[in-house]
Amino acid sequence: MADPLHPSAQKVQDALKERGFQNQVFEFQSPTRTSGEAAQAVGCQVDQIAKSIVFRGKQTDQPILVIASGINRVNEKRIEELISEPLGKADANYVRLKTGFVIGGVPPVGHLEKMTILIDEDLLKHKEIWAAAGTPHAVFKLTPSDLVKMTGGRVASIK
Repeated sequence: MADPLHPSAQKVQDALKERGFQNQVFEFQSPTRTSGEAAQAVGCQVDQIAKSIVFRGKQTDQPILVIASGINRVNEKRIEELISEPLGKADANYVRLKTGFVIGGVPPVGHLEKMTILIDEDLLKHKEIWAAAGTPHAVFKLTPSDLVKMTGGRVASIK
């Protein structure tokens, strides 16, 4: 019998199931905190990692989640144009307060608060991608179309 998932990873597994998705959360001994670490752990290319970056709207203090391809650098000016608001820094406390997860483990689903979600159009080039699953040691495999469906995110050029 498999070991039980960490409570934060189980929260992601439950959120996936509640949305009707059968994706399986995997936990690793080695960290999957960075795109490179995650790609190495699962045996894929870095551009197949859907990294989650949380920003804060400077005027509204609302969270903005950008889900980017692991090789892309997010263009903050482009994000500001997309959300019509300047971006503020989201520190570790803000991220945990708004998402319920730690930096390095923020998944695309299961957050404490509703947030604006932007999805890097480059992720749609792949047949399968991998996303964080609640801890810096947990990920799950999905398709780009499932990512769009499960998050309701807006696909955009973010680099």
